[in-house]
Amino acid sequence: MKVYVFPGQGAQFTGMGKDLYEKSPMAKELFEKANSILGFQITDLMFEGTEEDLRQTKVTQPAIFLHSVLLAKTMGENFQPEMVAGHSLGEFSALVAAGALSFEDGLKLVSQRAKAMQKACEIKPSTMAAIVGLNDDIVEEVCKKITEVVVPANYNCPGQLVISGSIEGIDQACKLLTEKGAKRALKLSVGGAFHSPLMEPARAELAKAIEETHIVEPICPVYQNVSANPVTNPAEIKENLIAQLTAPVKWTQTIQNMLNNGATSFTEVGPGKVLQGLIKKINRQAEAISISTFQE
Repeated sequence: MKVYVFPGQGAQFTGMGKDLYEKSPMAKELFEKANSILGFQITDLMFEGTEEDLRQTKVTQPAIFLHSVLLAKTMGENFQPEMVAGHSLGEFSALVAAGALSFEDGLKLVSQRAKAMQKACEIKPSTMAAIVGLNDDIVEEVCKKITEVVVPANYNCPGQLVISGSIEGIDQACKLLTEKGAKRALKLSVGGAFHSPLMEPARAELAKAIEETHIVEPICPVYQNVSANPVTNPAEIKENLIAQLTAPVKWTQTIQNMLNNGATSFTEVGPGKVLQGLIKKINRQAEAISISTFQE
């Protein structure tokens, strides 16, 4: 069974999507529509912006969403997924690609999500850290022992778990996890503690927008981050999307479930090759490729 997966924040690069704009009239039209919906020229920032420009959450999230979704749309009949999933922000791209969300509604939600997350980040200084080389249960146990907010946020692949929380909490966790034998405990260059209880203000703000958005049954099962299970019911999709901001991304479990349910090949659609690499680490035998440029 053919699977398409969509990347999240961190995959952005200067020049992303420019070939789509230049080579596909349909993509160009949707890019211009996106400029209008967002109220600023995101195309200028995507095609010519600096790394700093693209690192702003309000730019990063819509930019990655646009690149992924428009790439899938330009694939035409070649895009025939039997399962889809997205990592964090990528879940919105997956839902649009699978027909559960319209392009316009997906972009509006992504923009609202980015702004709400940015606001939540400003309430309390917070961050994330990648923990490499420890079993998940050891990381989970250490997080529980810290009185500050620190939680597992991204189960990326075996031996790589990203934790999220307050600055103090992350510092304490990194120290303890290094003592426990972590190969690396690396603080990430992110604006805040995504997928943690510190995103509660953003979750509450986004919940209303998601509840008011029209979501229909997708053309194939969408494996959502919160449960790592296939979902097609629109009400359940909404529930999981709302929970996603404060819950961990169960990426390892998602890929394992897809493989158990008959997945044979994975195609990453959008900027970068991060997910392709993670899939290979989850299962060395898995067939995984990435598509980040316009397919003639």
